This record gives sequence, C-alpha cells and structure tokens, in this order.
Amino acid sequence: MEAQAQGLLETEPLQGRDGDAIGSADLSSMLSEEEKDELKAELVQLEEEITTLRQVLSAKERHLVEIKQKLGMNLMNELKQNFSRSWHDMQTTTAYKKTHETLSHAGQKATAAFSNVGTAISRKFGDMRYSIRHSISMPAMRRK
Repeated sequence: MEAQAQGLLETEPLQGRDGDAIGSADLSSMLSEEEKDELKAELVQLEEEITTLRQVLSAKERHLVEIKQKLGMNLMNELKQNFSRSWHDMQTTTAYKKTHETLSHAGQKATAAFSNVGTAISRKFGDMRYSIRHSISMPAMRRK
C-alpha cells in the first residue's frame, strides 16, 4: 500500500522494485527478439526521461524557494494569507451571512431576556428588603 501511495514519485526503476511481479507474468516468451529489444530501448528511454523530469522539477522547486525568499514570503506568511483569504471567502457566502444574521438576532433576544430576568430579580430583592424592613420596624412602632 505504501508503494502505491508514492506512485510516480518513486526513484527506483520498475524492474528493480517489481521485477518478481513482472517476471512471473512471463510474457517475454511470446515476444520476438526484435520486440524485446524495442521494449528494452523504450524502457531505457522512459527511465532517462523520468530522471530528467525529476531533475527539472527539483530545479524549479529550488528556484521557487529562492523567489519566495527574495519576496520575503515564508511558510507562516503564506499560511496567514491563505487563512485570511479563506476567512474572507467564507464570510461572503450566503450561508455565513444568514447564520451571522440569525445568531446576531438570537444574541439580541438573549441579552434582552437576561436583562429582564436581572431586573425581575433585583425587583424581588428590593421587595424582600422592603418587606423585611417594614416587618421589623412595625412591631417597634406598635409598642410605642
């Protein structure tokens, strides 16, 4: 499975890595010598092309890193830019706008509800304080 995951990026030639699998098919007995020679030549050419492409890709990756360094771009800056871009893109979606609007409205309602509850609790405490004061002071007034 690991060999499949790496795919075309493997550095070993096919015959070196999977020689047993290719040999077990034994299709070579059905090919003429001329066909075998042509296939071998094609195999060598493909391996050379793959090596060249790897070298070109490596050179381009190095050049890319050099350009990014000259521009002051590093991994952290790229991550910040990607995050900012993604966040902006998400904020402009209809789903985000509707959700934001709904949550904002719900937040306003919750704030009002908590305010009302707080006011009611304060009023109850005030009433209790008033009734306690009057119930304590009333007997004293009656004695006089």
